[in-house]
Amino acid sequence: MRTKLDTNYNPTVFHDMLLKDDGVKTAKTLLHTTEPSSGYTKLWELHRLDLTVEAFIWDNPKFHELFSPEELNVVKKRLTDFEYLK
Repeated sequence: MRTKLDTNYNPTVFHDMLLKDDGVKTAKTLLHTTEPSSGYTKLWELHRLDLTVEAFIWDNPKFHELFSPEELNVVKKRLTDFEYLK
């Protein structure tokens, strides 16, 4: 997994979620929380928000159609609040 190789951080909860559900369902689950996940916070601490689900969605417009406008607003807000987006 790229995150572990790039940062030495192993996102085990996220990995378990992916094994249980597909990527889109996992992303939607993470977006429907009131606060960013602990993994998101850890990647922020490591200055690697580019490895978050939110950044993956935002940086790949071809995936935008898989998410509602509200979910895309959550993506944008989190990335803006944590200064990934200016």
